[in-house]
Amino acid sequence: MTLIRRVALLSLHTSPMEQPGSGDAGGMNVYIRELASALAETGVEVEIFTRSTSAKQAAVEHPDPGVCVHNVLAGPPRKIPKEELPGLLHHMVAEIEQIRQRQPHGRYDVIHSHYWVSGIAGLELSELWGVPLVHTMHTMAKVKNLLLESGEQPEPRRREEGEHRIVDGAARLIANTTAEAEELVSHYDADYDRIDVAPPGVDLSTFTPAFRARSRAERGVSPETFHLVFAGRIQRLKGPQVLLKAAALLRARRPEIDLRLTILGALSGNKDFNLRHLIAESGMDDVVTHLPPVSAADLASWFRAADVVVMPSYSESFGLVAIEAQACGTPVVGTRVGGLSRAICHGRTGLLVDGHHAKDWADALEAMYDDPDTRADMGRAAAIRAENLGWNRTAAITLETYHAAVEQQLASRLIPAVPAP
Repeated sequence: MTLIRRVALLSLHTSPMEQPGSGDAGGMNVYIRELASALAETGVEVEIFTRSTSAKQAAVEHPDPGVCVHNVLAGPPRKIPKEELPGLLHHMVAEIEQIRQRQPHGRYDVIHSHYWVSGIAGLELSELWGVPLVHTMHTMAKVKNLLLESGEQPEPRRREEGEHRIVDGAARLIANTTAEAEELVSHYDADYDRIDVAPPGVDLSTFTPAFRARSRAERGVSPETFHLVFAGRIQRLKGPQVLLKAAALLRARRPEIDLRLTILGALSGNKDFNLRHLIAESGMDDVVTHLPPVSAADLASWFRAADVVVMPSYSESFGLVAIEAQACGTPVVGTRVGGLSRAICHGRTGLLVDGHHAKDWADALEAMYDDPDTRADMGRAAAIRAENLGWNRTAAITLETYHAAVEQQLASRLIPAVPAP
């Protein structure tokens, strides 16, 4: 088997150093950083390339042993809408090539791109460097466009075409779930034999079920309070508006419940999405607390302080929050979509809700409140299940994909071209 010594990870539209839950930073940022760290623990050197968004950023950062992050200078040194990034692609590719030329090693064994903007750059670099490209979509334009609400802007045609190019040109594709693999086949005509499923993991040293009572006390949550937590970017796609309507309906239906709702995250995308207005409109000002994104350790504490973590998303390629919450011993109520259908074991580690009608969500939350013994059993089952979902598993599967991509490329070079008749 070919030895993989060094990998170039491309995350050009968002940096793994960003705080998850703000701007465009979310589960993908956690995924890239944790995957890089787990790969480095196996002896693989990982270099991550992302676009610099501040003149104060260092050219290179070293978040973990064996991992470095190159902040690529391309365009203005500030954050720009990701829709504008395609115009900087050739500039970013040229800058990455300059960085490669300055490295003592001078080469990479594999390129692993994340999200479509990085995938297009990866195609160019793959051809330039003569190394295979592995790509992880994380989200897909065609899937998002199927789930649009009235008045929302669809993902541009340019992105759909770019994703088709990536599917056709990448040596191998990594999907987070079997459902995502099936979407790649059905929407993009991907070859199933070139797709590997590598579910994201969880940091089991941070997200633990221990000291739940202490976490509640530290967060000011009394034992009698029914505490719901939402964590993620504040945008319509993640469904906080659904949760607010459901919680308001539950409160009207069962006024005796001591209800508390904590929302962790920052506004992302559409600036017309006004969470404060939605909270006031739902009459939940005295029940809801909105806080900015927090560190992983604080997030774990909030999950332990919750009775239920709620994910009313319209689309999730995996739903990392669901696994992190379950690792803390907290059941999750989520939408039966995408990766959440696999991340949550319905009836065992949480509940899955079909659609986004407030009544259905209120019914699910009421059922969780009314059966605290089952809720506790779900939390214990969730924590046990998460014990086998560490990032080392994700890294091992990903490393197998890298080997397959390299061997696939070597085999193609050994097969002589068939002359045209």
